[in-house]
Amino acid sequence: MNKTLIKILIGIGCFVIVIVVGSIFFFKNLISLKGDEVVQVALNSNYEEKGAKTNFIDDDNIKITGEVDNKKVGTYKIKYEVKFLGIKVDKYRTVEVVDREAPELTLKGGETVNVCGDAKYEEEGYTATDSYEGDLTDKVKVEEKDDIIFYTVEDNSGNKTTVRRYINRDDKEAPKLTLVGSSTSSVVLNSKYSDPGYKVSDNCSEKVDVKVEGKVDTSKTGNYTLTYTATDEAGNTTTVKRKVSVVKKTSTSSGSGSIPGNCVIYLTFDDGPSKTSTPKILEILKKKNVKATFFVINHSSSLDYLIKQEYQEGHTVALHSYTHNYKTVYSSKTAFYNDLKKIQDKVEKLTGVKQMITRFPGGSSNTVSRNYKKGIMSELTKEMKEKGYHYFDWNVSSGDAGNVKTSDAVYKNVTKGISTKRSNNVVLMHDFENNNKTVNALERIIDYGLAKGCKFDKIDMTTPMVTHGVNN
Repeated sequence: MNKTLIKILIGIGCFVIVIVVGSIFFFKNLISLKGDEVVQVALNSNYEEKGAKTNFIDDDNIKITGEVDNKKVGTYKIKYEVKFLGIKVDKYRTVEVVDREAPELTLKGGETVNVCGDAKYEEEGYTATDSYEGDLTDKVKVEEKDDIIFYTVEDNSGNKTTVRRYINRDDKEAPKLTLVGSSTSSVVLNSKYSDPGYKVSDNCSEKVDVKVEGKVDTSKTGNYTLTYTATDEAGNTTTVKRKVSVVKKTSTSSGSGSIPGNCVIYLTFDDGPSKTSTPKILEILKKKNVKATFFVINHSSSLDYLIKQEYQEGHTVALHSYTHNYKTVYSSKTAFYNDLKKIQDKVEKLTGVKQMITRFPGGSSNTVSRNYKKGIMSELTKEMKEKGYHYFDWNVSSGDAGNVKTSDAVYKNVTKGISTKRSNNVVLMHDFENNNKTVNALERIIDYGLAKGCKFDKIDMTTPMVTHGVNN
């Protein structure tokens, strides 16, 4: 082969190589992406498609395929394809949907907790949730170091949250001191005063010193204050007070006896709470800024919230009966006290007050008790006072549990019975189910009393008792 032919062949080969390389370069760059080849999108954020462009043909000829699910973490491919001279040319964009939000970690209990001495902290718990992965509580890692507890949780995307709980080993919590019985009470002149006592506990100290200061002189009428101070071993103190009034013995008549003073009206409601009447009564009392007394009985626990509401809104929650079944209550003194104890325990559980104010079912003057035990009311009325209870009857009756049918009749009975010269107008009404006649008369009764210059008040242990004559 001569040199000329060789040169020709080399030239042809070089030309072919140039053509091939040029073609590859041409088709490779026929289509190019707008924006980056790899794009990250935050979870639940919108993916914005920027598209592609061509160098020699219309961009509308580009076919774009592929989808991005912005609600699911993952890697997605977008394909851009174009045909030129019968040849398909494509490019890809990678879209990464990523979770950048850290889990939420919540501690149960306080961020700072008090622990006595070298005692071990009893974990109160925690919860961890992730907006994408859901409940991660089981993945929480707990580590304690130098009285700091570290709680750490990490999701599958590497997002991490850490919270701290601090342990305080200094006893800064005061003892819990509560009075047995009411914080206000009264005792009859020249009788014996027996203090009901107190309950005390402390988070750290087994020994708590309680001092009682003050004295009740039952030989003189007046108001006395007893101060109870509890001190734990760390020196933390809690103080509560009980006010005791020494009063003269009150009249036992049903309405003629009165205690000198300005006109005072005590609105009382028996047999509640009820779903239909009690909320309306409370609404009216709140509107008129008047406090009242509710002598409650046991109903469904679904109505317990009403007893709590009565107490929280500043009214007196007093004791009527657990069963209000005459046959049960008055069959014996033991049965009566068992019934009373049950309603007393329920009221204390709901209000925190061991109530000593009560009203006999049917009143102390009832005769129905004769059917079950002769003489029981004579014995109970004496013993109740000796046990420190204050029982109240009434000297104004609305008649709403009897033959009265209308709100006008309720209003007439109450306003007729109120004496502006009497400081102990105790009004008997009821808040049983659908007692609309009383509900509809209540606001008018309050307006009448206010117009007459009377004060409305709730019964407490300093209120002089209004009682009936005993008939059994």
